[in-house]
Amino acid sequence: MAVNPAAGNPVAADPVAMAQGITAEYHGDDLGAVLRGDATVFSVWAPTAAAVTVRLYRKGSDEEVLREQQEKARRESLTPEAAVADVAAPTLDLSGTSDLSGVGDPAAIESRAFAPFATYELAQDRDFAHTGVWRVRVPENLNGVYYDYALQFDDGTVTVSADPWAKAAGVNGKRSMVVDLAATDPEGWASDRSPQIPANKLVVWETHVVDFSADPRSGVPRDHCGTFLGFTHPDTTLDGAGVTPTCVNYLKNLGVTCVQIEPMYDYGSVDEAAPRTERGYNWGYDPVNYNVPEGSYSTDPYDGAVRIRECKQMVQALHKAGFKVIMDVVYNHMYTTDNWFERTVPGYFCRRDAQGAFTNGSGCGCDMASEKPMMRKYIADSVAYWAKEYHIDGFRFDLMGLIDVETMTQVREQLEALGDGKDYILYGEPWFAKDTPANHNEALPLSTNANLDDLDEHVGAFCDASRDTIKGHVHEKLQPGYVNGAADTFAPFMVDASDGWRHSDRLPKHRASQMVQYVSSHDDLTLWDKLCITMRGGKPAAADYDAQAGAVDDIIAANRLAAAAVLTSAGLPFFLSGEEFGRTKHGNSNSYNGPFEDNVIFWERAERMSWLVDTYRTLIAQRGEDPAFADGVRFAVPTDDPRVVAFQVGSHLVALNPTDRACSVRAGRHSAASYVVPAHDYLVAQARTGLEDADETGADADGAAGAANSAIAA
Repeated sequence: MAVNPAAGNPVAADPVAMAQGITAEYHGDDLGAVLRGDATVFSVWAPTAAAVTVRLYRKGSDEEVLREQQEKARRESLTPEAAVADVAAPTLDLSGTSDLSGVGDPAAIESRAFAPFATYELAQDRDFAHTGVWRVRVPENLNGVYYDYALQFDDGTVTVSADPWAKAAGVNGKRSMVVDLAATDPEGWASDRSPQIPANKLVVWETHVVDFSADPRSGVPRDHCGTFLGFTHPDTTLDGAGVTPTCVNYLKNLGVTCVQIEPMYDYGSVDEAAPRTERGYNWGYDPVNYNVPEGSYSTDPYDGAVRIRECKQMVQALHKAGFKVIMDVVYNHMYTTDNWFERTVPGYFCRRDAQGAFTNGSGCGCDMASEKPMMRKYIADSVAYWAKEYHIDGFRFDLMGLIDVETMTQVREQLEALGDGKDYILYGEPWFAKDTPANHNEALPLSTNANLDDLDEHVGAFCDASRDTIKGHVHEKLQPGYVNGAADTFAPFMVDASDGWRHSDRLPKHRASQMVQYVSSHDDLTLWDKLCITMRGGKPAAADYDAQAGAVDDIIAANRLAAAAVLTSAGLPFFLSGEEFGRTKHGNSNSYNGPFEDNVIFWERAERMSWLVDTYRTLIAQRGEDPAFADGVRFAVPTDDPRVVAFQVGSHLVALNPTDRACSVRAGRHSAASYVVPAHDYLVAQARTGLEDADETGADADGAAGAANSAIAA
């Protein structure tokens, strides 16, 4: 029997060989634990298993049993000696192990306390050869009961696994939970609706559940800071003083319309069982249970129903405030190669190379094989589940370049089959972290930039071409872009960038709406930090990062130009939460598990940099004035300096001036009148066209330019 030492769990000696030749597919939607009246049906897809047993528990982890027994022992007033032994009982990592002998103090705990209270053998479906499904019907409503599976294989190996298709789980996701989903709906959930927002008013603001409200000055009640419920307080202000809006209140004033939330499914890199102040921090790109909300974001990670209810409350509150909710999903890899998929069907769900080793295009050790029929179905079903059960409005796919085109097409089709499915937003990262054999398989087109023309026209992609043109290459810290020192180099590409590269050979054929236009996200340097580094010769001072008054006027000007470039571009504008007030991570380009100070949004900075926030607010409002901003063609407009870029879109003229001198810009591509754009500034104004403009004086046009800029002047 082979044993995985990391998990203490037996695994098949040759999982790849085991999975070869699997043809069974299941097309139903009832895998997992389903309540049917007074009965519970357990169903799992495990075509290579020889036997499957479901094991039922009262608690979601053995640590809880240990803790309860210790508390019971104390309450029963043990002798001083036994009490000392009880308190000294070791805290053990029991994840994934079924050998619990000797756990705890025998004077206070019986080993049988850790055993399941009931077990049931699953039977193969009548058509098992074609479906690969095992089932058992338990004649009892097991709502709130936890469970796992013991799977035996023909070679004698046994694995213990949580349920990959589970909808609820206990602390740290070690055991799955039977749940009555209807009972988790908050009051008014049936009437919850996504706000209807036209394309030119869609603006995405990316945040993290903890970052959003963990600042002690956020005005959110302390026990809700850094949780799902942090989003449910609509009127918070800095320090609760009633002056400077924070959190949801702030977003309503800013004008963004979509909130993208970094991973909020159950992930493995934070210990949910630890006290909140000792859990540490992680972005959460480490999936454990795809269909379960993360427990550390709830007020009670031990009760699997609480995290579900509170996640729904977050979505409901954001909808009520007028925002669409976009979920960051990570179907390209799992937290570890020892995951529930591998334990349930060894060798099938994770992508392997010719030698049978896990491929690592994700940089995380275990790419998921989206091309396998049941993995493809799993991804599409999971997205549809979050859309239906949690009312999620859109999905951002992490490393979409590792997921095949057909899977993304199926995801889109399943979303569109849901009532008003055309309104769902779907986009992802059209790249991968590391090269793998899958990236060179012509029979398996992946969802990368190179295959953009193969993707459904309603599947979008982050536009790294625009990002690097505007601010400089993302992986070259010292390389500037158009707004921060390299206008000569990048000015010729700026109109193409604004037009979404539709008429350029930079990208394959695509629609403007497929471009996610941005210059900052949770990954890499924040915009402010990139500007600080490039504009200070690679040696920014603390005063630069901290935006001390008078020291950073040039950086602020570059930030404003970058904002104007993104928010006037075709496609879907996107920015990292806090970009609009110069959010800094002090040069930390990969803060995924970094300190509090590098990740949390400090709302005092929004107050201090309020006039930069006003720049974003004004640009967002101006974008909403003209539907052409979303997908209208951009036409270049002549300027007196080739470094100054101007274009007409719809009824608006946009001009960007990164130079040290004011510049004259035509008031429209067919106009003889002109505007003057000040140095290190931009202009968004009504374009004027036709012969009737020819007799207008430069002075009149200059005055109009000043009026157009007055609302956003520093």
